Amino acid sequence: MKYKRIFLIVLDSLGIGEANDAAEFDDVGANTLGHICDVSDGLDLPNLEGLGLGSLGQFKGVHKLRCQLGYTTRLHEVSNGKDTMTGHWEIMGIKTTKPFITFTETGFPKEFISLFEEKTGRKCVGNKAASGTEILDEYGEHQIKTGEWIVYTSADSVFQIAANEDIIPLEELYKACEIARELAMDDRWKVGRVIARPYTGKKAGEFTRTPNRHDWALAPSSNTVLDSLKENGYEVIGIGKIPDIYDNQGITRKIKTISNHDGMKKTIALASEDFTGLAFLNLVDFDAVYGHRRDPIGYGKAIEEFDKQLETLLSKLNEEDLIMITADHGNDPTFKGTDHTREIVPLIVYNKMLKVPTHLPDMESFGVIGATIAENFEVKNPGIGKSFLHEID
Repeated sequence: MKYKRIFLIVLDSLGIGEANDAAEFDDVGANTLGHICDVSDGLDLPNLEGLGLGSLGQFKGVHKLRCQLGYTTRLHEVSNGKDTMTGHWEIMGIKTTKPFITFTETGFPKEFISLFEEKTGRKCVGNKAASGTEILDEYGEHQIKTGEWIVYTSADSVFQIAANEDIIPLEELYKACEIARELAMDDRWKVGRVIARPYTGKKAGEFTRTPNRHDWALAPSSNTVLDSLKENGYEVIGIGKIPDIYDNQGITRKIKTISNHDGMKKTIALASEDFTGLAFLNLVDFDAVYGHRRDPIGYGKAIEEFDKQLETLLSKLNEEDLIMITADHGNDPTFKGTDHTREIVPLIVYNKMLKVPTHLPDMESFGVIGATIAENFEVKNPGIGKSFLHEID
């Protein structure tokens, strides 16, 4: 074992330029970070810049350094898809060949909705692709009057159920999600996740989602590096929505978060604990709050806030720690529509004892991350990906 602890941070949706196969996904020209930097007239990211972010592309305000502190490379996705689960599963070794089904253009079929209404005892409104905040303004007052479910989807493979906690008990919402998950195991409607979206408030403009969100995801299609770590007695600490993405498979400990800032705060606190294994964090606000809502300015400010917290986290790491920073797909907030974008993702790797870190050639598959983690802890990599641990010196 070369490193005792590895901290893996996924900046959800922070792609760095169109993928080689972007045309197949109608995403030619997408560049999440590049366009955010342009719209923001440059970003102030001294810590990411110091680690080598400037070697990964041309980003206004970010300089390419002659002597960077971390290793950097660009990763090309080999799975068929551009969603959260596909990206994360590939990180840990799974190549997805059949993309998850979506209902972005049509809403869920009438048969599915009818069965859901019958089994839950409540009617539904919505059933379309929508922003999670806008649909509350549209139907929240209606739900207060009628008690009907607010259901919706997005560009992701999801079925989301919103319920006012003052109208529908949280336990009933969770039970409805379990029913929806069972229905959505049918191949006709087999979405990646069913999501409970509880909220509070009394009128449009004042509805606020609560921290009681919960996801019911499909289990990974095969074992991952997380399973190998857990089976061999290592800690696998899932922070944020990581446990949901992997349906708790391979996770030894869960830490809930309510925002990017909270996720980083709890990871910084975790760095003061003594453990051996992997701390795996997803920062979902980049995608959910700024990417899908097409807010490049807000996205840019969120990246700058992450950079400041990153400095604190780096100061807590010791000689036996490795940090890896990456993304799972793109979501260019300046691009057409509100969908994810098929992009190359960054990988930044840092340990304070690195001798001459440099920029490495592009690598195929996000799975190189999981493979490298597996080799470090001397456990089996059950999936795709080639380790580059030998290149980190």
